[in-house]
Amino acid sequence: MLWRTGLQACLGAIALTLCAPAIGETTDVAVKAAFLPRFARYVTWPAGATPKGGDPFVLCVIGSDPFGSMLDQAAASQVIDGRRIIVRRLDSAAGANVCQVAFVDGSRSEPAGQLIAALGHAPVLTVTDAANGGQRGIIHFAVVNGRVRFFIDQQAAAQRGLTISSRLLALALGVKQ
Repeated sequence: MLWRTGLQACLGAIALTLCAPAIGETTDVAVKAAFLPRFARYVTWPAGATPKGGDPFVLCVIGSDPFGSMLDQAAASQVIDGRRIIVRRLDSAAGANVCQVAFVDGSRSEPAGQLIAALGHAPVLTVTDAANGGQRGIIHFAVVNGRVRFFIDQQAAAQRGLTISSRLLALALGVKQ
């Protein structure tokens, strides 16, 4: 009996050691998935750019989806101005005009810059990830000292007619004016 308990503990320790990088990655992705639907609380869209009536806020993932069900779960727990948030996954920027928030992956065939440019000056809060290239959206995730942080490009937000709350700006690691 004692040898079995010791063996189980040893195997558990080996599994944790072997899986540690994957667990860290998953944690970063989970944190990003939790942040994404919350960003909308701190953004003001221009008149006519928010959903009508009881329509939901639309959070789009353009390109590959690193989040899977984590993003759906995080969005389901958020309400913006009495509206639920739904997640749509798009292969390209075509059809993204219905999105209020768009995570632009850009790690596949189309770089993030091309996907963001395809949105034109539509009032869409674009979010990118440092792990997937240098092009940045209005909000740009980066892992700094093992923690998920983000930068905000206030100039890009203004070009799209978006106003970002000072509360969110205060949480950013850096703000481009």
